[in-house]
Amino acid sequence: MTRTTWTAWPSREALSPGHRTRPRAVIAWSVRVALLTAMLWGTFTSGRFGPWEVALGLVCVVGCAVAAWAFFRASLEHRLWPSLGLLALLMAAAFGAQQAGAGVPAVILWCGCAVAALERLPLTAGLPATAVALGAYAAVNTDGWLNSVITTAGLCLVGYVLRLDAEARGSARRLLAQERAARAAEAETAALDERARIARDIHDVLAHSLSAQLVHLEAARLLIEQEPAGGFRDQVLERVVAARSMAREGLAETRQALSALRGEVSPVEDFLRELVVAEPAEMSVAGEQRALTAEASQTVRRVAQEALTNVRKHASGARVLVRLEYLPDEIALEVRDWGGHGVEEELAGSGSGYGLLGMRERAELMGGTLEAGPGEEGFVVSLRVPA
Repeated sequence: MTRTTWTAWPSREALSPGHRTRPRAVIAWSVRVALLTAMLWGTFTSGRFGPWEVALGLVCVVGCAVAAWAFFRASLEHRLWPSLGLLALLMAAAFGAQQAGAGVPAVILWCGCAVAALERLPLTAGLPATAVALGAYAAVNTDGWLNSVITTAGLCLVGYVLRLDAEARGSARRLLAQERAARAAEAETAALDERARIARDIHDVLAHSLSAQLVHLEAARLLIEQEPAGGFRDQVLERVVAARSMAREGLAETRQALSALRGEVSPVEDFLRELVVAEPAEMSVAGEQRALTAEASQTVRRVAQEALTNVRKHASGARVLVRLEYLPDEIALEVRDWGGHGVEEELAGSGSGYGLLGMRERAELMGGTLEAGPGEEGFVVSLRVPA
């Protein structure tokens, strides 16, 4: 054995009872209950103790159970001195039981301390504790030295086998956790590769097409501007300029979608600040800022865009307040407008528009909510999504 083997604790995975299977837990508790029952029956039905002594003995049994539980917790947390102190307390209780004439509880306590010390403590501390417990047991054993040797050797073997079994189970759980983490990483890598492939396809087809449209529309605008002024010429120019603006916005949206697919999304608060620059809007951010998932970030961006678009359409000239709040498990967006010249009731009556209806469905798919309607003052769009 190396020096580390002698001084190392059994792993927490090995010591923790939470990972045991149900059959193992049932067997373990059945053995404990059987031993406790045999101990109490053999001790308190012999007629050697009076009622008060029996009551005191039961109190001591409960105290030993609490000390044993505390030892298991201390050893699970790798606290050496509390573990040794609790073992010493249990051995002292065994000595007191032996002096009081309760030999069966004393033997069970000494044997249990010996096995538990060897199973749950570093070997440099567990072996001496086991030796003390088994030495006390051998000193009071009246079955002969050969029986004492066989019993102590068997208990040492049981304790060490339990230690090796716990370590094997702990190693198996660690390997299983590593395998699951590796599979999750592989799945994430595959998803990122697929998203990158989709992003390349979108870039090669849609973004290239929109860029070409922008070039042709700009050329058409320049040609139309060279024509003599007139009503027909102005109408055509207005339509071409509107189509160019729509193509430019579509290209910007496509680039944002590509960035989201590649995992290169800028902070959502930066996007909102850029969005409200062209609007007579105010913006505030509350809560501790943190990175959002691509889905949550895109949902907040789309809802903010749709809400500001509705303000322009239905409440021209309104004052707008955009509020972003980082909550412990959610991200909240509120877009409030008031003082506009449009008729907001029409928007509320139509279900907040088809754009916001789509955003509501998108939020619900993520487990969030989107509410839109008249508030105390003006019109309010409120979004909450897990993040």
